[in-house]
Amino acid sequence: MEPMNSLAHPQLRFTPVVDDPSGPRELVILGSTGSIGTQAIDIVLRNPDRFRVVALSAGGGQVELLAEQAFQLGVHTVAVARAEAGAALRAALAERAAGRPLPTVLAGPEAATELAQLPCHSVLNGITGSIGLAPTLAALRAGRVLVLANKESLIVGGPLVKAVAAPGQIVPVDSEHAALFQALTAGSPREVRRLVVTASGGPFRGRTRDQLAGVTPQEALAHPTWAMGPMVTVNSATLVNKGLEVIEAHLLFDIPFDRIDVVVHPQSIVHSMVEYTDGSTLAQASPPDMRMPISLGLGWPDRVAQAAPGCDWTKAATWEFFPLDDEAFPAVGLAREVGTLGGTAPAVFNAANEECVHAFLAGRLAFTGIVDAVAKVVAEHDTRGRGTSLTVEDVLDAEGWARARARELAAG
Repeated sequence: MEPMNSLAHPQLRFTPVVDDPSGPRELVILGSTGSIGTQAIDIVLRNPDRFRVVALSAGGGQVELLAEQAFQLGVHTVAVARAEAGAALRAALAERAAGRPLPTVLAGPEAATELAQLPCHSVLNGITGSIGLAPTLAALRAGRVLVLANKESLIVGGPLVKAVAAPGQIVPVDSEHAALFQALTAGSPREVRRLVVTASGGPFRGRTRDQLAGVTPQEALAHPTWAMGPMVTVNSATLVNKGLEVIEAHLLFDIPFDRIDVVVHPQSIVHSMVEYTDGSTLAQASPPDMRMPISLGLGWPDRVAQAAPGCDWTKAATWEFFPLDDEAFPAVGLAREVGTLGGTAPAVFNAANEECVHAFLAGRLAFTGIVDAVAKVVAEHDTRGRGTSLTVEDVLDAEGWARARARELAAG
């Protein structure tokens, strides 16, 4: 069946409102001091003929780095989400100005949303967490190509995003969804049998639920393959991240949940696969380096040469695939239930998990207690999580309730 509203349709090219093919593609980068943002800037600096960054935003915890990026890239606007960081950012910019014009500084929770609407070709949303929802909606409404690394904004606001995004307007950056995006170019939507999302299995692959009970934050933060922030790293250890990715794949590609599988692949070389109705399976493979999917998003429909190293086919290698242990890692099954409920249920799932991860890192909650507490919050909220009608206020209210309830459960 043809998708009804595929947000990330690889065979359709969305034409942004602002597009000057005669010069470098102009970009806005949200979350520039984080992992996604810094790697995107690396790609831009190595390809000045292809890209030009016009504005940057960050949370405000690393104003020195943000000021350095601003002058390195020559942007005209810089924003921080924390209002109190505005003065420190202005001071850091002034120290580095050396006679150069100072960028405009925006500060406050709405700053990234303002940047997302600036004239440009593409907006890279590399913000972590559901606070990325408002910038996501702003970029789409302004007619920009949305290069999406902020999966939470799509998950918590799925119906809102689907209502404003044109087919092909979103290019996903998560390595799994970038892989699916590429593999889906091989056939028509009606020929897709299933999507297969790969998971590294995290640092605790092979452990039983009982063996996971005593996991420490230090152990959970030691991911065997990827270098990420603490929230995403813990989410990868619990496989909550993979559950979120299943919901994201459903929303991006309009494939039903019962046709989206998860398989454990410890080497993290095959990033995901698409199985077609004739029995063919197409896999996208590359070493675990986020610069590849980021560059694909920034340059789509063209690729960026030498964005990241490829596989070395002169050396012997073994790729392994294992079924997911749903008993030890129930997060993916819970995410399927949440995604099927729709409405505010994904927002409740995501917000409760964020609070529970914070509690785990602070030593107030056991590792296995993260998903257990999230499941309890979702169960208590399920009657309010149904339906397709959704507003931003609904999402915020649901998140507020979920965070408060999760904190109560984590406190014992």
